[in-house]
Formats: sequence, structure tokens, C-alpha cells
Amino acid sequence: MSAESTGLRARIRYGRLTFRHWRWGRPFWAGLLTIVAGVPIAYFPYANLTLGQLTVRMATTAGSDSLIIGVLLGVLGLTMWFQSSVRIFSGVAAILLSLVSLVKSNFGGFLVGFLCALIGGALAVAWTPGTPAADEPGEKAERPDGVPDAGGDGFEPVPGLSDAPAVPAQAGDPYAQPEPVPAGAVADDETTEKNGRHRAG
Repeated sequence: MSAESTGLRARIRYGRLTFRHWRWGRPFWAGLLTIVAGVPIAYFPYANLTLGQLTVRMATTAGSDSLIIGVLLGVLGLTMWFQSSVRIFSGVAAILLSLVSLVKSNFGGFLVGFLCALIGGALAVAWTPGTPAADEPGEKAERPDGVPDAGGDGFEPVPGLSDAPAVPAQAGDPYAQPEPVPAGAVADDETTEKNGRHRAG
């Protein structure tokens, strides 16, 4: 396998993942069905059906209405994709246009466009953006061995050692500067040996 084919596969895979994330963030199928619904609604009134030597023209007096309904459904489908914040308005408008197309556009593009627009509008109204699941307060995290962690700094207590601090507590302010000792004098906390006896300060 050459390096070029590996790079091409990596680019295709990256494109698929990018499209998948884009699709998950919006009502994709609702917009697609709404766009597809506009095609038969706008096309059939202007099409000619040829059966052998017989040509059947399906144009009606409401051909302009069918074109407007088809274009509006296409615009609403694109709105669902790129402006998902107005998806409810777009879905309701698609449902109303699908109902109007039953009367104005050859039974809604021979029911194909009507059904696609109706389902697409319903999907747009029902779609809600997903939110990532958050941990509830007080929930204990699990360690790799499956035992829930009680919290803290992650260190286990060593048996036989007390919880007392390792450094003895200092009296007073620990950040205070020590008092200077005059030359030749002995500090109170020093221990001196005088006359064979120890004097503690």
C-alpha cells in the first residue's frame, strides 16, 4: 500500500468524521426531507409525460403556485440545516406548505412531496439539540480497579501512622523574624552546659 493511498484514506475518513459531527448538531434528516419534498412539487406541474406517441402535459393553472411552494420548501430545508435555532418555525411552515400543496400542486406532487414535507416538518419540530451528560453532585468517581474513590488527594493512608502532622506546630507566627541575640549572650532556647548541669530555656 502506497503512502498516497494511505493519505487519501485518512482525508476521506477525516471528511466523514467532520460531516458526522456537523450532521449531529442540526436536524439533518428533517432538512433533507424538506428539500426533497420541494422537487416533485415544483417539477410535476411543468413536466410532460410521454406514453408512446401520446404526450400528457401535467401543467395546471396553479403552476406558479407549485413553483413557489417548491422553492419555499427548499429554503426551509436549508434553514433547518444552517439556522437550527428557528427549526420550530421552519417545521411548522413546512407542514403548512405541505397541506397547501395538496390543493395547489397536483395533490402535493402526487403525494410524494406532501409526505416528505409533512415528515420533515414534524422531525424539525421534534428535534432538540443534545447536551453532554454531567456528573451529579456527590457522585463518586471510580478508580481503574472499579472501587469508588472517596475523594481527597488520591493517596491511601499508610497503616501504623497517625494522622498527626509530621512537623510540630510552631508557637506564634511562623513567618515572624527571630529576635536578634546580643553578642556574647546565649539564646533562651539554647541548651548550655554549666557546672555539669544542663539548663533548658
